[in-house]
Amino acid sequence: MTDRNTSSATRKPSVFDTIVLGGLSAGTLDAVDGVVAFGFKGMNPIQVLQYIASGLLGVASFQGGLKSAALGAVLHYFIAFAVAAIYYGASLKLATLHIHPVKWGLTYGVAVYLVMNYFVLPLSAVPKSPFSVGLFLNGVIGHAIFVGFAIAWFAHRAAKAK
Repeated sequence: MTDRNTSSATRKPSVFDTIVLGGLSAGTLDAVDGVVAFGFKGMNPIQVLQYIASGLLGVASFQGGLKSAALGAVLHYFIAFAVAAIYYGASLKLATLHIHPVKWGLTYGVAVYLVMNYFVLPLSAVPKSPFSVGLFLNGVIGHAIFVGFAIAWFAHRAAKAK
């Protein structure tokens, strides 16, 4: 069987494209989305990154200057790469994830948002804040497109290229 005759279901996405490029794209797009969304709430980019670091440091993160902002950036990209790695691993077992990137990428992005906001963050040291419909909608839609779809698209593109 030649590569031309190999169905897309038997092709696998590459580690590099899915985890590195997908994770880097998702992390960057999500960071920009977060800076814009939280900017409307009066936070500057440094404070957004400090907010991420507050998951480990609590409110002390906001007194940490650029060091805690840098920690927030490292944590943010670590999570983006981890989320991409999970999608990659799942796509090796479930080919439909890289065959249908729109459906499954958007679904995965929403799932990532819900898990992060309703399971991970409550277990972290992030300061509690009041519910905001605007931030909720931005988070769900943003994660669907900028996180889930971005990762799924790189997985799809890599599998299709093989």
